[in-house]
Amino acid sequence: QVQSGRHDRLAGLKTLLLNVSRVVTRDVLITFSPTAGPSRLNTTKKGKAGKIHLPREIFRSLSSQTVSVVVTVLNIQQLGMFKEVNQTAQVLDNTVVGITVGESSISGLQDPVQLTFAHRQLPHGITPQCVFWDPSKGQAGGWRSTGCVTQPGNKATVCSCDHLTFFTLLLNPALDGSTAKALMTVATAGCGVAMAFSVFTIAFCIFIRCRFRFEETVRINLGLHVNLVGSLFLLNLAFLLNSGLSGRTHPRTCRVLGGLTHYSLLCCFTWMALEGCQLYLLFVKVLGIYIHHYLAKLCLIGWGFPVIVVGVAGVIGSYGEYSIQNTDHQVIAHLCWITSKHLLVHYITNCGYFSLIFLFNMAVFGVVTQKSCSLQGTGAVQGYRKPWKVAMVAAGLFCLLGATWALAFLTYGISSAPVLYLFTILNSLQGIFIFIWLVVLYYPKTKETTGSLSYIIRHDKTTTASQ
Repeated sequence: QVQSGRHDRLAGLKTLLLNVSRVVTRDVLITFSPTAGPSRLNTTKKGKAGKIHLPREIFRSLSSQTVSVVVTVLNIQQLGMFKEVNQTAQVLDNTVVGITVGESSISGLQDPVQLTFAHRQLPHGITPQCVFWDPSKGQAGGWRSTGCVTQPGNKATVCSCDHLTFFTLLLNPALDGSTAKALMTVATAGCGVAMAFSVFTIAFCIFIRCRFRFEETVRINLGLHVNLVGSLFLLNLAFLLNSGLSGRTHPRTCRVLGGLTHYSLLCCFTWMALEGCQLYLLFVKVLGIYIHHYLAKLCLIGWGFPVIVVGVAGVIGSYGEYSIQNTDHQVIAHLCWITSKHLLVHYITNCGYFSLIFLFNMAVFGVVTQKSCSLQGTGAVQGYRKPWKVAMVAAGLFCLLGATWALAFLTYGISSAPVLYLFTILNSLQGIFIFIWLVVLYYPKTKETTGSLSYIIRHDKTTTASQ
């Protein structure tokens, strides 16, 4: 009798026990299903059940006595087993199949064991991979593909392995070695060019800020843009140092470089948030806004807040070497970043922090767009009736508020290579886009007493909308 508590723990386990004599005239064929469990076949069945093909070679090597063939089908979601640390790939149907024949360990088969995993047509960008559980990998075990050959199909994937153990089919994002190296090359080249344009942008903003007389609000906006571009310059520099020095640095140096990269990224996000706050104040809270040493206080937030976050993350030892792997679990690149053991820090301080900023900035962007369109309709805005200039304003604000970084949410899981390329190119060239936008929108207006690129000045009953 099985007690109820034990029955609950074994609810996801189904086992088939076959007594097979040494003399086998044909191969053994077994089906398995996550819901129905395994069963012996005399004839081939059609359906969604998986199949196990055991070659005669296995039984020839055994003694003449009767042996037991044990096939175990596990639902790892119910059992909480076979979970690799920081695993990103999904296990097909949460199903793991274990095979044992007799009491001895069987490996090095010339005629491999074949497992057919039935499935629907896999989404685009997903690569199936046959793996087995290796208890010696890492501290708690992990998946390996050594000795297994994957034969993908539309409705099923065949795994041919030269040994017996616990098997499953992993569904990996299709990031192969060549794609990853190409992305690293594109990102490195884009960051180098973006650094040069960041310097041009800072010089241009300082020039027009000193050369022409602008109102205080315009000067504050230019100061905001300089700090944002400065944070982008620091991020690009940290990435280039990271890709050039990581893997060959001392662990302590790598921790410092990882902290610098994290700090630069948080500074970019924070300055994007401050750009959104400034737009909100100028378009929504138009009247009666004056804060003493406003830009200095913004700098204290933009450059100081990330110091606190990075300091706390550094105290708990979050930084170190991080490895980027392809679908075959081969290391493509080493980066000094948040280690795999502290990915929760990445999810909270990067993903969670940016999500809040993105939602706020997109709300501000919607308000600004709606108000600009209403002013265009009433004729209050002069000089921006051309469609290409309206599109330029919208694209510039979109980039300035960091909306291109939202593509990162599409690069997780079943992302395709085009999305990865788009994310890499747009964000490595963000500094170039901001430079072109500022030159086009500011320089033709420098001889006029215009407003900034993102605010409204109200004089009595006349509303003047700037860039």
